[in-house]
Amino acid sequence: MRGARWQGGALALWALAACAAAQGQDGAAQPPAVAPLFEQPGVLTPRGKLVLEPSMQFGYSSSNRVVLVGYTIIPALLIGLVDVREVKRNTLTGAVSLRYGLSNRAELELKLPYVYRSDSTVSREIFTGTGVDHVFETSGKGVGDAELALRYQLNQGAPDRPYYVAGLRVKSRTGTDPFSVITDCSKRCVGPNATGTGLPLDLPTGSGFYAVQPSLTWLYASDPAILFGSVSYLYNFKRSNVNRKVLNGDWEPLGTVAPGDVVGFNFGVGLALNDKALISFGYDHSSIARTRQNGVPVPGSVRTQLGTLLMGLSLRLSDKRTINVSVGAGLTRDTPDVQLSFRMPMTF
Repeated sequence: MRGARWQGGALALWALAACAAAQGQDGAAQPPAVAPLFEQPGVLTPRGKLVLEPSMQFGYSSSNRVVLVGYTIIPALLIGLVDVREVKRNTLTGAVSLRYGLSNRAELELKLPYVYRSDSTVSREIFTGTGVDHVFETSGKGVGDAELALRYQLNQGAPDRPYYVAGLRVKSRTGTDPFSVITDCSKRCVGPNATGTGLPLDLPTGSGFYAVQPSLTWLYASDPAILFGSVSYLYNFKRSNVNRKVLNGDWEPLGTVAPGDVVGFNFGVGLALNDKALISFGYDHSSIARTRQNGVPVPGSVRTQLGTLLMGLSLRLSDKRTINVSVGAGLTRDTPDVQLSFRMPMTF
């Protein structure tokens, strides 16, 4: 048996994988387990088994924005107005995921999230010339966008060969639409007659767009570690005849809105501390294209890069229950400063 040649951490990782997902009648070996850092789990659900996974994720981000509206007559002297905004954002997402093993190489997953968000914005309102800071606080809570995913193990890997898992995720629009919440504008939020802060009075809990995401994940055992990574492409479907709700029940027509697609990749390494505990380190990166409105890029919209450094710990309580904890630190300006995740998959 080639697995007998494994030593140290790789052997412990494989032992954990055997406890999480046993081999089926067709002899298809399951990929080795790693402490989960990303959306794609390292071990597929065995045929006929059901995994219930409650999870909780907290994210915090802060950003500063300075907009100069005027012209410079000499260096360091600006004639005009300055818009300064400092945003503090907290997001708490609780979710229940159900995974079912269709075969020893395929699984189906349904994820139902519930989102609570709160934003605090400190700003000096643009076009007013005021020197007084204003605090604008808003929040939102409700059902998020439900997701359905299908994953399939492409090959029958081995201790000396990588495993490849293909995935397809579909995201719905069950969350609160960002265009349906009231925005703090009297008539328009953009254009020459724009008035108000342009900030929503209630925060949405969904993206407002359907999306589909194919992905490819790979895992490779390299004693005493497990190397893993994935690539993905998120396609957002555009919406036509979009209207944004503003004050007094009025609607601002936006036309056709197409959010930018997302190209993503991640990679990492997993190590076994003992026969019950795993630790993983990884990096996740997403590149978000510009948003387009009526076929042209939205003013101020640029390609955004999101980079996150992650560390995770997995502790096996029993053959049917595991606790997974991960922490992420944002490395780019637009990435959340910190992300904390807790998962507890239970097999039935």
